[in-house]
Amino acid sequence: MKTNRRSFIKKTSMAAGATMLLSQLPKQIFAAAKANDMPIGFQSWAVKDMLGKDFSGTLKMMADMDYKLIELCSPAGYKDIGFGFLVGMKPEEIRKTINDAGLQCPSCHFGAAEFGDDKIDASIQFAKEIGLTQMICSTFWLPKTATLKDYQDSAEKLNKAAEKINTAGIQTGFHNHEFEFAMLEGELIYDALMKAFNPDLVKMQFQTEVINLGYKAADYFNKYPGRFISSHLSDWTADKKEVPIGQGVIDWKEFFAAAKTGGVKNFFVEMDLKNLKDSVPYIHSI
Repeated sequence: MKTNRRSFIKKTSMAAGATMLLSQLPKQIFAAAKANDMPIGFQSWAVKDMLGKDFSGTLKMMADMDYKLIELCSPAGYKDIGFGFLVGMKPEEIRKTINDAGLQCPSCHFGAAEFGDDKIDASIQFAKEIGLTQMICSTFWLPKTATLKDYQDSAEKLNKAAEKINTAGIQTGFHNHEFEFAMLEGELIYDALMKAFNPDLVKMQFQTEVINLGYKAADYFNKYPGRFISSHLSDWTADKKEVPIGQGVIDWKEFFAAAKTGGVKNFFVEMDLKNLKDSVPYIHSI
């Protein structure tokens, strides 16, 4: 009787354990699938010369590397610096070529001038025809002699343009370079811009390259929750050499965890071709 009872308890315990394991397994599979399905994009600037020579072929090559998204650069604003080959194509044709390669294009960089009163309508029209959900100002490109007020005035102009862009159902963004992470009149330019931008109308696109100046994306995602729309990914060694994602000094688990707090929706890798290729497997692995 005792033996049968012990046997029954043992079998019951094993069954309960198996049931618990099976109940957890779908969650584990779902979590892994979700991580592996995270749509990783690339910034087109990194391969602009190849795109200019073979637009559709290069797009397919990037899709074969398991990239799902492309962030374009405006043909009108970038026609003299690598994207003139797109000027003769209709937006619908550009969109179809991208989609036919297996990619989506949610975001595009525009020059600051394309947000001006005389060009904003044309910029929005292009964005709508190509199917963008995000229009990113690539920076203000102010001179080295610019004052903090010059940055604040430029931010206010972008706020104004963002009102129109928002009405069109598109999110405005601002992309940093290293020079926004400089001190000016006792304040970090980036922090001054965060104060000047309307947080509802202008979201930020964080470029991780500023790790070379000692600034971590994760710190800013946590400092300004919900203020970001996307990020440009690159990794660097301690002596500032570009390497594939996961081989440099950036803590990427910390980065992606903080990105959720920051509100980041899209990730675009921006490095040379070899590093673009070697970065995707690591990103999916974490």
